[in-house]
Amino acid sequence: MMIALDPAARAAIAAGAPIAFSLSGGKDSIAIASAAMRALDGMGHPRNRRVAIHADLGRIDWPSTPATVEAGAASLGLPLIVVRRGAGDLVARWERRFELGSERYAALATYHLTGPWSSAANRFCTSELKTQVILPELLRRYPGEQILSVVGIRREESLKRRGTPISKAEGKAFQRANGGRIVSWHPGVDWKLAEVWAEIAAHQLPVGESYALGSERYGCAFCVLASLNDLTVAARSPGNRGLLFHLVDMEAKSTFSFQPDRWLGELARDYLPASLAADLRRGQNRAAERRAIEAALPAGLKYVAGWPQRMPTPAEAEAIVQGRAKILAMHNLETPYTSAALVMDRFADLIAQRELKAAA
Repeated sequence: MMIALDPAARAAIAAGAPIAFSLSGGKDSIAIASAAMRALDGMGHPRNRRVAIHADLGRIDWPSTPATVEAGAASLGLPLIVVRRGAGDLVARWERRFELGSERYAALATYHLTGPWSSAANRFCTSELKTQVILPELLRRYPGEQILSVVGIRREESLKRRGTPISKAEGKAFQRANGGRIVSWHPGVDWKLAEVWAEIAAHQLPVGESYALGSERYGCAFCVLASLNDLTVAARSPGNRGLLFHLVDMEAKSTFSFQPDRWLGELARDYLPASLAADLRRGQNRAAERRAIEAALPAGLKYVAGWPQRMPTPAEAEAIVQGRAKILAMHNLETPYTSAALVMDRFADLIAQRELKAAA
């Protein structure tokens, strides 16, 4: 298979830059890495300047992911670096997000309660647990050098990826005073799905277990962007059962479904213990109540970019007190803003903070 090259990638390869292949256990990363390895050999790039790197996401990964990634690195003949977010795995990040969101809601720093999950617009699973862990590790290992970070993404995968460049110089966050910097290289950007599977078949490359079970993609066992098919496959897998129950419990306690229009617990009805099924029903009922309360709040007072835009009237402030009281009680939260006057004082304080920030 042909790989994509542009002047920046060619120059780095010719200079013998260190090259790191990100492996996830998925089909694209291993297939594209395999083809790129052959191309690099043909271009005379030294093998001892290449490594594989994997971001371990913890409990959200398929149980077999570590072994699959190790097998992938071995098939490429590369040493494997495994990195992890120091502050905890993705599930811990979701738990902490809801904890902080609840604290902010109690402090009237948000108008609506914030759920735990990442989303298409807020993919901290990619930024905080992959990019912000992998790239600093490469800069640490290769001080003062330009590094090619190989990522196996394809334009065919989605509309968002259709404009993916062959290479991209990463921004200031991944540049160092000693000259260290990162260029992300996407050698398989023009590949079609059939080419990916052909490369895997031709070289007997190891891929994640979910494909054989019927999944179209491989990554997190349960992804907030996954299709119904892929979520169902993951839910049916016995190895994911403990994780599944934990996430359903989070749905029940938070009153937020895993995806905006889909509860994981609904996909797992046949597998849930009776007590967890009851908790889920209670959480879903509370979710409906919460949404109704939030919809009834004065719409013109919804915060924009984290700030209120105007003062509420006394009647609006009283409506906020009454609506919030029910949601706070659902989550055993306490707030100092228990009267219309206190809510109005809080809005005035937030508006003053906003104006000070804007003037700074």
